[in-house]
Amino acid sequence: MSAKQNIAFIGLGIMGLPMAVNLVKAGYQVTGNNLTPERTQKLAEQGGKAADTIAEAVAGADVVITMVPDSPDVEGVLLGEDGVYANAPAGALVIDMSTIRPDVSRAVAEEGARRGFRVLDAPVSGGEAGAIEAKLSIMVGGAQEDFDAALPIFEVLGTTPVLVGPSGAGQTVKAANQLIVAGNIQLVAEALVFLEAHGVDTEAGLKVLNGGLAGSTVLTRKGEGMRNRSFDPGFRIALHDKDMKIVTTAAREAGVAIPLGALVAQFIGALKAQGHGGLDHSALLKIVEQLSSQEK
Repeated sequence: MSAKQNIAFIGLGIMGLPMAVNLVKAGYQVTGNNLTPERTQKLAEQGGKAADTIAEAVAGADVVITMVPDSPDVEGVLLGEDGVYANAPAGALVIDMSTIRPDVSRAVAEEGARRGFRVLDAPVSGGEAGAIEAKLSIMVGGAQEDFDAALPIFEVLGTTPVLVGPSGAGQTVKAANQLIVAGNIQLVAEALVFLEAHGVDTEAGLKVLNGGLAGSTVLTRKGEGMRNRSFDPGFRIALHDKDMKIVTTAAREAGVAIPLGALVAQFIGALKAQGHGGLDHSALLKIVEQLSSQEK
């Protein structure tokens, strides 16, 4: 793909905006649209273009990227009257980088193909930091030739773009990713509260743990914030709650047991119910403190 291709980027949230900015920096012509215009304006300030509507954003686009919160949002953005399929040029490559249900991903891909579009599902992992640093892991479902066409874009956004199967496969792998991340955060939270209860220097403790088999990206990116009870959202509890509903539903449909995942899903849901949906998912620490009567 030419670096001068026109890209429409729909959804400029915590991750979408830095992703779109990285594409601008790489030389792509990026036109953005978002429900809140101030995010679109921030893209314009970085050299992109602002569009008031989806139809305006996708007019003349070679590639359309969507990065919105949930399955109904993707359906609305792609299938609505003002949406992508009704207004983008025939043959455009449509890349949905949201995290949604695999069955919805397959359905919108089938409808896109029926209307003459090439469609990939390409959810990402890495959080806000990964989006800013262009170090996202990108799990892609779709046809090999469409993946090959999108690869230069993926290489701008992340370090690990991988075609994992047909349409919907990217979302299935992302569900597994969210299962692992949730369990990892939960165990880091338990370990941290455990260390604190025994009076250990937690900065030193987490450092040495991260140098061994217990080390993880979660410890690297989240450990310090958890120590300081700083839960500014890189990935919100409300979104991880949505993701855990996706994985628990998909596991049940496949007859797969995920007992630990199901438990952590309940903890995440409880945090959301307590009004903490806007906090970072590392706020799972709060549940461990509550259960341990160690709230600070």
